[in-house]
Amino acid sequence: MAVARKRQPASMALAPTYHLKIILEGTKPPVWRRLQVPGGANLGWLHAVIQVAMGWTNSHLHQFVVGERLYSDPSFGLDESEDDPEVLDANKTAIREIAPRVKSAFVYEYDFGDSWHHRVTVEKILDPDSGIPRIAQCLDGERACPPEDCGGVWGYADLLKIIRNPKHKEYESMMEWLGGEFDPETFDREKINKCLRKLNWPRTTVSQLASVLMQRDGVRQ
Repeated sequence: MAVARKRQPASMALAPTYHLKIILEGTKPPVWRRLQVPGGANLGWLHAVIQVAMGWTNSHLHQFVVGERLYSDPSFGLDESEDDPEVLDANKTAIREIAPRVKSAFVYEYDFGDSWHHRVTVEKILDPDSGIPRIAQCLDGERACPPEDCGGVWGYADLLKIIRNPKHKEYESMMEWLGGEFDPETFDREKINKCLRKLNWPRTTVSQLASVLMQRDGVRQ
């Protein structure tokens, strides 16, 4: 008796595969990741992928900036005031819609206080029949993500300066704030990919993403 195969969502089965390079702007030396994702993935799902791959904890609001257009989660209410620019639904917009060709670029902004800007550039677009699994994968990258709430690019630069000098007057207090350790050169591609494989397709919930992030960070649930 033949067993019927479970069909993949059309957007997943037919979409080209994208190679994206993500650079956390202003970090020196740069914190970056190279990701492989389905071009049919929506921006809400890409947000989850970036959170896992970069090292963030999804503790703040975010938005995608594509030229003059903004995309985010409608539940944030970013355009509730009549003076606010219109914010489009990230969950209804695919990567290939906003970045249709190689060298297309856009910005992913995370934490409107620290204002972390990630420059996302399409490096390669592969045909749908390339045989590559339609899941998110981290292909390469360098350096650890800055700690949450460290004050943005300038605050992170100060943090690195302090922890590299054990004689600095703020060294002990900074290390205590960091929880006793922080290696800015850490990058574990295997761990990132293990967690990326756990993200639900084609959309992950806040609670499911939180669970994956806690597993990544070794937090007991």
